[in-house]
Amino acid sequence: MTASASSPALAPAQAAALTRRITLLSVAVALILVALKTGAWLASGSVAVLASLADSGLDLIASLITFFAVRYAVAPPDAEHRFGHGKAEAFASLMQAGLVFASAALVGREAIASLLDPKTITHGGWAMAVMAASIALTGLLVTAQTRVLKQTQSVAVSGDRAHYFSDLASNLAALLGVAGAALLGFTSLDGAAGLIVAALLVWAAIGVFREAAHQLMDHELPEEQRALIVRLMTQDPRLTDIHQLRTRASGPYVHIQMHADLDPDLTLDAAHQVIVEAENRLLEHFPAADILIHADPRGRAEPHGGAFAETAAT
Repeated sequence: MTASASSPALAPAQAAALTRRITLLSVAVALILVALKTGAWLASGSVAVLASLADSGLDLIASLITFFAVRYAVAPPDAEHRFGHGKAEAFASLMQAGLVFASAALVGREAIASLLDPKTITHGGWAMAVMAASIALTGLLVTAQTRVLKQTQSVAVSGDRAHYFSDLASNLAALLGVAGAALLGFTSLDGAAGLIVAALLVWAAIGVFREAAHQLMDHELPEEQRALIVRLMTQDPRLTDIHQLRTRASGPYVHIQMHADLDPDLTLDAAHQVIVEAENRLLEHFPAADILIHADPRGRAEPHGGAFAETAAT
């Protein structure tokens, strides 16, 4: 879990509770949307509604994956996973991206078929009402997810929100397609709306994949957070500089390691106290952080850690 540069983050237990609640809400909304859209598709035969139903069906699967992943990710470290289980969130996001890509392929195929052979929409009013309700429910869920993300920075919830956010646009496109076909007689609009939905799904999947890949590849924290770490570390005049700062996120956790330059005249006990105080300052802003600090006497740091460590970003 990462912190903002302006305010401390939530305690791990609070963040975990928020994440669990929002993933449960996501599953509930997905179930309602699947039920509503199934009825609307059976009544209308609209390919745009079918496309939206397929999207919501995969959303349900993705939300269930997220539901279980965030609970596994907060499990404490064990003998086989000394760094914890946080990357379960990133794996869940990768699976979400794959499901969204599959949904886009299905929707695109059906949309092209509809454009080649347009069909008359029946019970268009019912289909439009369901799509309008879907937009309202999805909007409420995305709003709630956005609030939780500001406090937890969960990559799994971020991935979940990404495809629900695309659902807002895809549901609107489906609504316009159904309305155009049912009210105006422009049957080709139904297939065109399906193609728009497919394009939006591909765009959302790319974003989810990129975010998950960053965590799995141990991408550094954002520059503003790295700068915050430097400021917090150097507030004590006895700790004059840091180098070899390396950071990474792992689901709800953050791993931070660095070398710190200390006054060489400090006793071992005093140097230890400086480091402990610096760690506590970091924990105020990164309460779920695993911190490792190597103390160097100022001006006498020696190369160590191997060539790999010494060539890493400073």
